[in-house]
Amino acid sequence: MIIVMAAKATPEQIADVERRITEWGYGVHPIYGTERTVIGAVGVPEADKAAYRESLEALPYVEQVIAIIRPYKFASREFHPEGTVVDVKGVPVGGKQIALMAGPCTVETYEQTWESAQACREAGATILRGGAFKPSTSPYSFHGHGVEGLKILREIADKLGMRVVTEIMDPRNVELGCRYADILQIGTRNMQNYDLLREVGLARTPVLLKRGMWAKIEEWLQAAEYILLGGNPDVILCERGIRTFETYTRNTLDLSAVPAVKELSHLPIIIDPSQGTGKRSMVAAMCKAAVAVGADGLLVEVHPHPDQAVKDGPQSLTCPDFTQLVSELKPIAEAVGRTI
Repeated sequence: MIIVMAAKATPEQIADVERRITEWGYGVHPIYGTERTVIGAVGVPEADKAAYRESLEALPYVEQVIAIIRPYKFASREFHPEGTVVDVKGVPVGGKQIALMAGPCTVETYEQTWESAQACREAGATILRGGAFKPSTSPYSFHGHGVEGLKILREIADKLGMRVVTEIMDPRNVELGCRYADILQIGTRNMQNYDLLREVGLARTPVLLKRGMWAKIEEWLQAAEYILLGGNPDVILCERGIRTFETYTRNTLDLSAVPAVKELSHLPIIIDPSQGTGKRSMVAAMCKAAVAVGADGLLVEVHPHPDQAVKDGPQSLTCPDFTQLVSELKPIAEAVGRTI
């Protein structure tokens, strides 16, 4: 259930509602807003909810009680109707401003990462993306520099005034990731790694949750629910393409997921057109389409020399390409009431 308190509800009245639902066996998850408080209550069998709902609605300081029948409660739009803006140390993801996350797919060297990051920052990106731990289908592929890669990302981001988003693959590395990164990325293969989801749910670092390449939107939102239920409210969804019978592109980038998520959830959603298409020639077009349909941000691979990249060179933009792309995105963002 979602309990919407009256606008003038006092702290004592809010505490009274929290006490009642705790005694009924609910887990209490309040959101204290500037105008009103909303309390999420989860954990009581469906058969008991009707009586509890009537009891709460009878209180003069409760404005509304909303029953949520979706399998995801905290990720649902009903829980936070106005939408969530995730604050990444002063950089918003959600709201009017479109967040640009850009950088190399993989941290190869300090020089390569610096060249990419500097160009991305000058073009307008505020969040540096880069892989220190890299998942690979083949055990013989490059798997990243690990801790050294994290150190390179952190040092360069600090010099440029950027934030860092990087993938964490192992629950044992979550604490390490929090030490160096500002956003912990959960990749497509780990969307249903429940131990990892629970662990990042206990962290207080924002999480970027990529959609599984096989996953329905409902399954994706239920994965987000694991993180939210752990107590971490800062979840950003990332559509990165799903696997279909099409072979021309690396994945099928599902841009319809953006308005769908906006209807179902309050969480911000960004698009990864690099993984989504696997083709440099298509990245710019998908970025423009993503902004047009309402995406809250873009996650773009940018490499100073894609032909020399260790991984994913064919889908990485060059630094001049990214600069040109950002300039072309600005009028589109303005047309839909957003800013870059």
